Amino acid sequence: MIPSRVISGQNLTQQVTDFFMSVPFFERINPEEIKVIAKHIAMMDVKRGEVLFNESDKGNYICFIVTGRLEVVITKESTGEEVVLATLTRGQSTGEMAIIEDMPRFATIRAIDDSKMYILSKSAFELILSKHPHIGIKLLKGVAYVLSHNLRQTSIKLADYM
Repeated sequence: MIPSRVISGQNLTQQVTDFFMSVPFFERINPEEIKVIAKHIAMMDVKRGEVLFNESDKGNYICFIVTGRLEVVITKESTGEEVVLATLTRGQSTGEMAIIEDMPRFATIRAIDDSKMYILSKSAFELILSKHPHIGIKLLKGVAYVLSHNLRQTSIKLADYM
């Protein structure tokens, strides 16, 4: 679920558009198309140490980091030990899988610093896909790019581990 601390109803369109113009996820999308997406974006603030979402939570939104840093943490099944997989910063995203599939979150996301994020809900994503399919396809390509990049990084780490 989208956390209750999401700030919406504000006129974020210009701020969101300016930010997304500098994010690789949106590099295939022109400014007019970004304005369409921006109308569906909410803003969320997370305090240092606060958990954005937990491993195994139901996911229904993707976050784009505007300020701050977040850590991606998983718990080892064998020992219960937490392992930090990655640190995310400005322009990066988390939760891409949640808008594609109906599976639980695979990791916990925790704020290292006070952080600000833009949120795109799964329902907004699906609305864009149905009302603006040409923009939706470009969003899907952005998701595919991020997931592909993350898979490559994971494969490299796995190969080093083996």
